Amino acid sequence: MVEPADRPSTAGQRLGASESFGVSTLEPGMRPPAQPPGRQVSIRVQMLDDTQEVFQITQRSPGKVLFDLACAHLNLTEGDYFGLEYQDHRKMTVWLDLLKPALKQIRRPKNTILRFVVKFFPPDHTQFLEELTRYLFALQIKRDLACGHLICNDTSAALMVSHIIQSEIGDFDETQSWQHLLHNKYLPDQDAIRDKITECHRKHVGQTPAESDYQLLEIARRLEMYGVRQHPAKDREGTKLSLAVAHTGVLVFQGYTKINAFNWAKIRKLSFKRKRFLIKLRADPGQNAHHDTLEFAMASRDCCKIFWKICVEYHAFFRLFEEPKPKPKPILFTRGSSFRFSGRTQKQIIDYVKDSELKKVPFERKHSKILSSSSMTSQSSSFKTQVPKESAMSVPLMDQSNSARLSQEAKSNGSEEPPAIAAPTNGFHNAMSASDPPQQNHNRTGSAPEQHLLNPESPGSEKSPLGSPHVVVNGSVNGQGMGSTSIKGVEQIHEGQQLSPLTSPLLTEAGYIRNDDEDEARRKKFPTDKAYFIAKELLTTERTYLKDLQVITESFQSVAGKDEAFPDSVKNLICSHYDPVYRFHQGFLKETEQRLAQWEGRSNAHIKGDYQRIGDILLKNIQGLRQLTINLQKHSECLVELERACRSNRKVEGLCRDFEQQRVCYLPLYIFLLRPLHRLLHYKLILERLCKHYPPTHEDFRDCRAALADISEMVLQLQGTMMKMENFQKLLELRKDLTGIDNLVIPGREFIRLGCLSKLSGKGLQQRMFFLFSDSLVYTSRGMTPSNQFKVHGQLPLYGMTIRESEEEWGVPHSFTLFGQRQSMVVAASCASEMERWVEDIRMAIDLAEQSSNPNADLLSTSPTDNKLSEDGGAELESEEELCGSRSSLERQGHRGNTTVHVCWHRNTSVSMVDFSIAVENQLSGNLLRKFKNSNGWQKLWVVFTNFSLFFYKSHQDEYPLASLPLLGYSVTVPAESENIHKDYVFKLHFKSHVYYFRSESEYTFERWMEVIRSATCSASRSLPSTRKDVY
Repeated sequence: MVEPADRPSTAGQRLGASESFGVSTLEPGMRPPAQPPGRQVSIRVQMLDDTQEVFQITQRSPGKVLFDLACAHLNLTEGDYFGLEYQDHRKMTVWLDLLKPALKQIRRPKNTILRFVVKFFPPDHTQFLEELTRYLFALQIKRDLACGHLICNDTSAALMVSHIIQSEIGDFDETQSWQHLLHNKYLPDQDAIRDKITECHRKHVGQTPAESDYQLLEIARRLEMYGVRQHPAKDREGTKLSLAVAHTGVLVFQGYTKINAFNWAKIRKLSFKRKRFLIKLRADPGQNAHHDTLEFAMASRDCCKIFWKICVEYHAFFRLFEEPKPKPKPILFTRGSSFRFSGRTQKQIIDYVKDSELKKVPFERKHSKILSSSSMTSQSSSFKTQVPKESAMSVPLMDQSNSARLSQEAKSNGSEEPPAIAAPTNGFHNAMSASDPPQQNHNRTGSAPEQHLLNPESPGSEKSPLGSPHVVVNGSVNGQGMGSTSIKGVEQIHEGQQLSPLTSPLLTEAGYIRNDDEDEARRKKFPTDKAYFIAKELLTTERTYLKDLQVITESFQSVAGKDEAFPDSVKNLICSHYDPVYRFHQGFLKETEQRLAQWEGRSNAHIKGDYQRIGDILLKNIQGLRQLTINLQKHSECLVELERACRSNRKVEGLCRDFEQQRVCYLPLYIFLLRPLHRLLHYKLILERLCKHYPPTHEDFRDCRAALADISEMVLQLQGTMMKMENFQKLLELRKDLTGIDNLVIPGREFIRLGCLSKLSGKGLQQRMFFLFSDSLVYTSRGMTPSNQFKVHGQLPLYGMTIRESEEEWGVPHSFTLFGQRQSMVVAASCASEMERWVEDIRMAIDLAEQSSNPNADLLSTSPTDNKLSEDGGAELESEEELCGSRSSLERQGHRGNTTVHVCWHRNTSVSMVDFSIAVENQLSGNLLRKFKNSNGWQKLWVVFTNFSLFFYKSHQDEYPLASLPLLGYSVTVPAESENIHKDYVFKLHFKSHVYYFRSESEYTFERWMEVIRSATCSASRSLPSTRKDVY
């Protein structure tokens, strides 16, 4: 064991405390905040320098107790500028309410990391009286630059980064500064202005860290995006905007350009109603005008409430002289929110600090992690005098081959000084350096540690509950033993070096009935790390994605190119914006396959080391993918133009219809056009899983976090396009399934839910297919023709509709009544959960219709014959000519009977747009062993899960699936002991008498298959968001 003096510098020790055990570091005579009695609970808080501290609070402690502990830990007097933020159960970032019990807000304290960050950005940093406060603000600016929150021109960005580097490494030294920039990423596009940064750094000779902080804040406070946190919204015309709050008032942005500002003095009231955020302005006395109210639509009521709360707090902090007093409790009932600002206002902070004789607490600045783990080059004298050395053990716990690499780099740079890494006392360093040669990694791009904001849960998860990025004691993190895990990694490396090239156990010939002993023996020779299986998921899904792209770039373009009727403009548009994406992903797939082969030991490349990671490949290719953003943005135009060509030309419509009959087009054609945008979501989810799995000290963590920041930015940028395309595609697909509708696809209409309900009529309960849109509810029956389309029987406009449960009134289980302006209807669901989902979505749709619909508009035009049909006897009167007479429908005799609509009809269930959006994220591919209920052997198949179905192939090279299994209505469970399935990682699918067993290769893949299949089979257990946009 190392002595306490040799332990790494924790946040508390850097601020003058003798030792920290996760509580608080207080001055002599100070006491921790008083807590109510009760059981102690550990809460993790991540500080601005990326260290994590554990605080103990009782179950009934309000949020203020935790916040005070964090401030006391830092010896921070001006702590009211800061706050604690976290992700709640809705995956929304919220501030910890200081008045409410902390554990009532943090549902899962073991799996939640709170972040201590700046909450209120004042206009003038000279108002800070403590250097520590200014240092923490500088760390926040550094983080905002790395995350892309603080947008500015290249000159300002380069100047700010140069001040950050000056505070970290001191005066300019060409080699040292260049290597520091190579290993640390301060800007998303840092490489483009690297020369400008070094030129600025040359001019800061002799500048102390405190002066650098001052200059950094002086530049940042003049920027338009300083302290701005954008909240997406739309105005009344539907224009996409962003709202933000600052010390001056409420700001309106379009992109990153401020287009309006409402000063606090002009605002009379801020409120919200459902999804609408309202700003009521004071009347202009000179014009004698009425009060003006501005209205903005946000994604959900929760988004409105979050923004409204931070507006209330900003107004109180900067405008009031003292903390607002709580409202008296009402006797009977409450009206409105009781939320109020808690804490000292800015004026109270300034007055308190001026009147108090504060003792300045010395603190030590934290440097770059890479710099602290190596001597880099011979350092200038100013650097040695300005920047105190860190503790010898305050380096990340990383693969010790990196230590050898750093030592080698130091020697190659002419420095004989050994790296600033103390040799561990457990012999771990020697074992590693003896077995691994120095790594030369020229392609890896470092990521700024501040980029974790795009993945707030990455630094520590349930897999690494105490994963602090910087605190390492004797091979452990935060004192928790990790030596055994690391040594196990060493044994895997030695074992991997002895492996001969093998074929992966999951890439053998399909249909082979495997010998179980042989299978187990092979499996044990391959990596067992979870990161390997996450990387393998990337590989398998990339193979499927490339096959889907081939449907557009090769199969469809080949068919379209042979038909003279197909417009050249549409042909060229698709070719120019899908072919570059396809070529890019060909290279990406090849790199991924090579890395997995090295990881598995199937090539001699693993002798060079540095292969058991995937983040560097992801980072490199996602940065390359960003160059194709313009192509991805044009995919919506491709979809619209192709649909326009189908509507205007019967031959083009027939060509698309015939192509959808081909086996290679196993999904509706338009879904393939959406695949590139959907793939971005998959990369984001895979990177989130990698960041959660890796401890922050892992060598792959930085690349994964940087790649996650880049892909998150792309997803945010293309999110609006993606959602519009999804809704448009779904309306087009439904138009093929319905007959008798001429104008289903109209601007502003959103699909919400489809499914089976029973309609009560004079003949009793009759099965009907219902389609819920944002402005109407359409009910149909199934046609008895080869086209299998659904015939529209009627529609109910949602404007003015009311809904009431009526099970007791009619004696029909799970029934409810819809009261429209012109007619009423009683319908019944198959079960209580189905009724709950329908009622919830219909009520939400009614709210949408009341906000935007014209009450007298006839929402769906139907042919004259449709209106003559009796609602109950319509199915018997429908002829084949009527069913096939819709000009806008594309018949797919081979495929139409297997669409989601028909599956819902046969299995008496429903699906919402939320379910479709979740299914998009949960696509999965890979090899599985399949077994039927009464069979003995296991058959190996390549399985693709997408669009609520499993598609089966012999191998991943096959052009089309052999069979498919729609999963709606199925149940997924683990086999019971009585079923005699004595194998690991087996799950069971069953619907009525149909039973299938599937076997995966590892615990991770088993959990992933269970997760994605449950998303298609167990939607009843999921609490649905108020709108489908909340899925993103």
